[in-house]
Amino acid sequence: MSVTAPERKRVRHPVPPAKWPTREEAARSRWFSPITLGTRLVAAERTWVPAMVPWRATDDGFVTQDVLDWYARFAEGQPGVLVVEATGIRDIPSGPLLRIGDDRFVPGLSRLVETVREASRGHTRIFIQIIDFLTVRRRPEPEKYFMRYLEVTDPLRVQLALWLDDKRWREAPEDEVRRFLREADRVTLETVLADRELEALDYGYRERVWDLHLPWIRELPRVLPGLFAEAARRAQTAGFDGVELHYAHAYTMASFLSRLNTRTDGYGGTLPHRVRLPLDVLAAVRARVGPDYPVGIRYLGDEVVEGGSRVDDAVWFGIKFAEGGVDYLSVSKGGRFEDAKQPKIGEAVYPYTGESGYECMPTVLSDARGPFGRNVPLAAAIRRALRGAGHTTPVVTSGGITTFEQAEGILERGEADCVAAARQSLADPDWFRKVRLGLGHLVRRCEFTNYCEGLDQRHKQVTCKLWDRKLDPTEPTVRLASDGKRRLLPPSWTAPSAD
Repeated sequence: MSVTAPERKRVRHPVPPAKWPTREEAARSRWFSPITLGTRLVAAERTWVPAMVPWRATDDGFVTQDVLDWYARFAEGQPGVLVVEATGIRDIPSGPLLRIGDDRFVPGLSRLVETVREASRGHTRIFIQIIDFLTVRRRPEPEKYFMRYLEVTDPLRVQLALWLDDKRWREAPEDEVRRFLREADRVTLETVLADRELEALDYGYRERVWDLHLPWIRELPRVLPGLFAEAARRAQTAGFDGVELHYAHAYTMASFLSRLNTRTDGYGGTLPHRVRLPLDVLAAVRARVGPDYPVGIRYLGDEVVEGGSRVDDAVWFGIKFAEGGVDYLSVSKGGRFEDAKQPKIGEAVYPYTGESGYECMPTVLSDARGPFGRNVPLAAAIRRALRGAGHTTPVVTSGGITTFEQAEGILERGEADCVAAARQSLADPDWFRKVRLGLGHLVRRCEFTNYCEGLDQRHKQVTCKLWDRKLDPTEPTVRLASDGKRRLLPPSWTAPSAD
């Protein structure tokens, strides 16, 4: 039985002490050694910034100056690999998230690539993560739900007639049914509404990949390979060094891989059927971009929800992806809708608020295991299985990475081939460079309170509380977030001597 979040959060863990290497020790380390991704692309280091959504694109998905500045700031820290945020493959409205679903997005993405190359002085390899997601609507006002959104179906009428012991509800005018339900008590609603209808009231409507009654859901296996392939072609045209297929968390491709996927059309149920579309997408992308263009996959080592996939599923999938020619596997954990907290009325359900979300981004309030490197065993199990099957596919791990010793130990033990850090890189985008220069004592250490994640949850521009500790809003060189209270970018840093 898993430990619940309230039990786990009784313990507050300190950020672990750090012993930073000298410049010479860093130069001899595994973390700062090169690695080949694919057939020929060499990353100068095994340091890695995974995809993070900063909410800085336009509402129709274009690159803005704020997007360019955000990624330039990470590039100044010269990570080996920088992965651009989850970028939508469909040409549909999706708010201030980057999109790559049409050729008109390519010029802006090309500028982004050029910006990163210039800011990193050619040191950093830049990938882009491409994603598909299904419809998720905001939690509605009950009045609107019952009077506008709820479909008055024959099964609903039957349940209402049975509950009220009155056959006339089977033929009652639709408006009368809606008005009655609008005023009904909770017991009545829980009795007569189907589970998905009640969920749409309490959490907002959400599509699943196994909703085969919806024609566009049935068509996903036919449609998605081409959409992903075209998105990858645009990434290649824009100049990205590689593309990362988003098969993780609460989104379309992860849901095909999930044990919860009950599709009965050959794309759900058994392991071979659940991996079928992800392999089709990988093959379509590979065919479009050619054999030498790096293609990676970000996927889950454990879904952390009841009935969901576990590490043995992930191991099996990893071997299949390696057989399919993937160039690296980046392993994450959790972040599912199934256990998310109920949103407020007018807000959308957020997949990082429940137990699975906690495991994706654990904080210093944790169980006895603590939050640091908590997800590494998943990557280690996948890598061990890959090597046992004769595959050399690089594995990237992440989650609570905060010191050089921690990252170097992971590589020494063979638990991963690259070590990624999102929140620590957000706290101090220069930290890789500082460590490489023997200046680790200058690193601004992430406190793992998930201040940044809280902003993401509210779709606010993501920043770090540590940036603002000496903030003077009147300073003319400091650009502020849209709320006028937070620094939009981390403070700048200049090395005391050239590297």
